[in-house]
Amino acid sequence: MQPVQSRPVSRRRMIGSLAVLATLPGLAQAGAPRTSLRPQLRGGISALSPAARQAEIKTGAEQMVKGSGLAGRVGVSVADAKSGLKLESYEGDASLPPASVAKILTTVYALDSLGPDYRFQTQLIADGALSNGRLNGNLILAGGGDPTLDTDTLARMAGSLKSAGVREVTGKFLVYDGFLPFTATIDEEQPDHVGYSPAVAGIALNYNRVHFAWNRTAKGYAVSMDGRSDKYRPDVQTATMQVVNRSAPVYTYGRKNGIDQWTVAQTALGNSGSRWLPVRNPADYAGDVFRTFARAQGIALPAASELNRLSGNKLTVLVTNQSAPLREILRETLKWSNNLAAEMIGLTASTARGGNPRSLKDSAQDMNRWLAAKFGVKNTRMVDHSGLGAASRTTADDMVAVLVGAYPAGQLQPLLKDIPIRDDRGRTLKNAPFGVVAKTGTLNFVSGLAGYETARDGTVLAFAYFSADLPTRDRLTRAERERPPGGRAWNTRSKKLQQNLIERWDALYGH
Repeated sequence: MQPVQSRPVSRRRMIGSLAVLATLPGLAQAGAPRTSLRPQLRGGISALSPAARQAEIKTGAEQMVKGSGLAGRVGVSVADAKSGLKLESYEGDASLPPASVAKILTTVYALDSLGPDYRFQTQLIADGALSNGRLNGNLILAGGGDPTLDTDTLARMAGSLKSAGVREVTGKFLVYDGFLPFTATIDEEQPDHVGYSPAVAGIALNYNRVHFAWNRTAKGYAVSMDGRSDKYRPDVQTATMQVVNRSAPVYTYGRKNGIDQWTVAQTALGNSGSRWLPVRNPADYAGDVFRTFARAQGIALPAASELNRLSGNKLTVLVTNQSAPLREILRETLKWSNNLAAEMIGLTASTARGGNPRSLKDSAQDMNRWLAAKFGVKNTRMVDHSGLGAASRTTADDMVAVLVGAYPAGQLQPLLKDIPIRDDRGRTLKNAPFGVVAKTGTLNFVSGLAGYETARDGTVLAFAYFSADLPTRDRLTRAERERPPGGRAWNTRSKKLQQNLIERWDALYGH
């Protein structure tokens, strides 16, 4: 445990803060608060000696953590965002998994490496001469690392290809996915069927997820696998599903001849339903969907073949699609905690910095080195850019150092999500006296929250909270990782502790 540090405060400010502390139930006791710690400016413990006052401030976080009933380990750190002065740190040097809070690190890394206005490109390229509507050569769908490429975009690109004068392709249809290194799944410890751990490559469609739907009929089940969007539902040939008469496992996965082959237990299906499944063959999937739209434009293409290296003397760009600016993609990535987007953005950032990452781990190590050089962090060891990997570690102190270092640029704060402040019944307070923008993280007995708190007097705090029950997590089977037994109750206790700590910081440092 690190000693808690407090910044110098005036006598009036100290008395005001301690007066608030007097109204916070359980702050000087080991038990968890029974009601919301809503600060109220009345009462006080100003009669305490200066030493007793300091002890009250220093021990408050520790008592709240120990009284929360939360199994495992907790690390907390708080600093003044503008000056960088550390205000308190309880187990701030504890090495813990950050879960999706890691996406803050990736966001800062990407903004510095690529710039907020960076746009990803996806192109249709001719490898050959175009004459009288005939492309005498190959057509290449070239991925440029865009994590937001979707079915609607491919439909527009097919229309643009026709507008560019292409009516026929005599050669091959190739899909270039070598802009980024290929990884079959973000975290191999996750169950095969979870959509948040798909393959990673230089091209991704619909976040590398395929839509599986089923309906009970008189003869059994009708199933479909498609790359749907709001406008289109193109069937795919690169993923299949078979309903099997069994009770467990719910899903099995295999791959044969470049096709993702799934089975599902009949007893797990109701009358109808759907879910998104991960894609393990991104190039084939994107090529499959694009062929459908090209055919609708009267352009017949052969089955797609994967291309790992883009080279040639007769390459001509026919169509270019640009993504939204990076800042907008990062905002959505943080809001929805999209793992694939974080990985593709992080890999692109490493590549832009002159690196040559061959895996997610390689790229994460590039980011670790950059974080150490830029912000002086010493205990951050990420194995990916999303926080999904179980081996990733950071500390609350390190995360606060990054938040403080990133604060002056003003680029990170607008991208973070507003965190609702709730009363003791869990209801959102519409007129809370303070505000929080932060990134949450939850995964298998791991819970985190980090960002900025603007106290009622305008003081901006950079804070980080990490908690983890690693022994319990390590006992989980692979099948239990999607919905771990007891995980929901543990996470609820962790979030309650987060809320109480946030309210405490406003009471201490916001007057």
